[in-house]
Amino acid sequence: MHKIKENLTKYYQQIKSKYEKLNPVVREIIETVVFVLVMVIIIRFFIGEIRWIPSASMHPTLLEGDRIVVERYSRFYRNPKRGDIMVFYPPFETLENTPWRVFSRLTGFFCKDIAYIKRVIGLPGEKVKITPDKDGKYTVYINGEALNEPYVQSPYDYPLCSETVTCEFEIPENQYLMLGDNRGNSQDGRYWGLLKKDRFIGRAVTIFWPPRRIKKLWQ
Repeated sequence: MHKIKENLTKYYQQIKSKYEKLNPVVREIIETVVFVLVMVIIIRFFIGEIRWIPSASMHPTLLEGDRIVVERYSRFYRNPKRGDIMVFYPPFETLENTPWRVFSRLTGFFCKDIAYIKRVIGLPGEKVKITPDKDGKYTVYINGEALNEPYVQSPYDYPLCSETVTCEFEIPENQYLMLGDNRGNSQDGRYWGLLKKDRFIGRAVTIFWPPRRIKKLWQ
């Protein structure tokens, strides 16, 4: 252990010596770039970020091209609530932990990890059932009680329950059921199952662009 510490100290001194010999202008540029990267990481990890909507899965709440603010600070003191619109990594997305992939996730630079945005419908410990009536109108039931969903684009436009479309869930601890508002055009928890809490990125709070679409998204 002492030998390792000695080698690390020696290596650090060599780097420091080479750095101090650099042109002052080059050193200033390096320090500025490092400062900007550190601030970007701090802001994205602890405060929030900006994202854009690429699909129609959250119609009519979110439209293609909407720019939204996603806050990340509430995850330190609250769990997601029903109705929250959350950005997350779906369960089938493998998050590699190589230095470059971690750096890209922290900064947003060249990040290729797939993220979804859906609404929290089912909470830990609940039983959820999605069922149609005789007229073909679908309703989500939470522990046997109908859920009021004024945000859904159409209560009649649902895929049929099948082996690939799940309509009944028993939600264990630290997992959530995520559904899109456009139930007829949303690859959500009905297809890929429940979402673990540690896959959440943040909560969508505001549409800020385009100007005519500015509105808050939290309840």
